[in-house]
Amino acid sequence: MSPTPALASTETPQVTPQLSAVVTDAVSFPGAAFAALPQAAKTTAQTKATNGLLATYKVKSGDSLSSIAQRFYHEQAAWPVIYYANRSKIHYADEITVGQTLKIPVKPAKIPAAPGSTGPAPSSSSSSSSGSSGSSSYSAPVQTDATYSGSSSFQSCVIARESGGNSQVMNSSGHYGLYQFSESTWVAYGGSAASFGNASVAEQNQVFDNAMAQGGESNWAPYDGC
Repeated sequence: MSPTPALASTETPQVTPQLSAVVTDAVSFPGAAFAALPQAAKTTAQTKATNGLLATYKVKSGDSLSSIAQRFYHEQAAWPVIYYANRSKIHYADEITVGQTLKIPVKPAKIPAAPGSTGPAPSSSSSSSSGSSGSSSYSAPVQTDATYSGSSSFQSCVIARESGGNSQVMNSSGHYGLYQFSESTWVAYGGSAASFGNASVAEQNQVFDNAMAQGGESNWAPYDGC
């Protein structure tokens, strides 16, 4: 079961413009309601749908990604779609802020897997205080072929922000793996096209090393804040 993102941090609530809600409903539920909209609203809704964007949404007090997914998709478990569409704004799925404006993509046929971690790992002191008999839900990923947390501070930051350590995650826009390469970028940096979507951690690390050698940290730093 995918982890459920936490509620937005409490700040002054923001009100979403009424027209946005109407347009969103028209795209979600075409029919009489859509026909009754002014032509300008219809054009806006149709343009967004054509571009793969259902709507934009301003986060309100008490919101979480799962509650927003329920609102637009009528399915709480579809929250990873919104998470991956807003990775430049959302570092962790548990951390959305009142007032943030999020892009709401058109719901894909297949919901992408949730990231391996929805929030930052706890400090070592809090982890040790929990006792040896239990384990934290946000403990550092075990170094297996399915998960990996990196060997340098920058690499670890990129992995945490991009995939949460899940080496096989594929998002709704087709970005894959620990470092969320697109297929074209993967191949450009020496990855095998045949292994894109099922590559080992070792191969993903090699492509990451190639990308670092050719493009440096600028491949990720502006988007991940690492």
